[in-house]
Amino acid sequence: MEMNAFRLDGKVALITGAVYGIGFAIAEAYAAAGAKIIFNCLNEETKNKALDSYHEKGIDAVGYVADVTKEDEINAMVADIEEKYGGVDILVNNAGIIKRIPMTEMSAADFRAVIDVDLNAPFIVSKAVIPGMIKKGHGKIINICSMMSELGRETVSAYAAAKGGLKMLTRNICSEYGEYNIQCNGIGPGYIATPQTAPLRERQPDGSRHPFDQFIVAKTPAARWGTPEDLQGPAVFLASDASNFVNGHILYVDGGILAYIGKQPQ
Repeated sequence: MEMNAFRLDGKVALITGAVYGIGFAIAEAYAAAGAKIIFNCLNEETKNKALDSYHEKGIDAVGYVADVTKEDEINAMVADIEEKYGGVDILVNNAGIIKRIPMTEMSAADFRAVIDVDLNAPFIVSKAVIPGMIKKGHGKIINICSMMSELGRETVSAYAAAKGGLKMLTRNICSEYGEYNIQCNGIGPGYIATPQTAPLRERQPDGSRHPFDQFIVAKTPAARWGTPEDLQGPAVFLASDASNFVNGHILYVDGGILAYIGKQPQ
């Protein structure tokens, strides 16, 4: 096959919440592959900081202020993208939140808030872009799932419920719209070293690793945390013509955690 199949030249990529971390890394990779980068966030201050970060990388990105949980705001953003840039070819549903609260202590309002951002929002944004993709005759939707799409863990009942639902939404979009040459797949990151997880990787006063850091490294066959850059290749593949017959799949980029039962106690 031609390696040009992995190029994204002329494609318009909308990555929700791509202001830092995983979303920003995916946007960087898409820009390097030739795509036009568009992102959204919740306020002008965050948008302007993100634009500065993109410009420092030499990326001429476009930012919108739009709440992924508000259907009218998303519809207006997508309509503007269609008018100005020709519509969305690639959608990455990246925006997400987590609330680490034991289930019996979690309010229904907090549970709904996580479901709203992590599951309802991908439905809203996907629903907004699919008609344009049908008209174009092609489209790529990539949902940022999680290992919690497969596993449970203490304090993350809402997040796991949302990410499990997102896995099934991914498969259902594939089922409904595959005939229109729209591929919908997911990426399930493992534990990724980002500023948000930095406190979990700090050395203790005695020089030892943080207990959670020890736990993750021991559970990962790769024996390390992932990096945002580890997600770039998979994200480009799923956005490119190289994956045109890959649909309804969740690609776990986790260093092997889901394949591993763990070390036998000594």
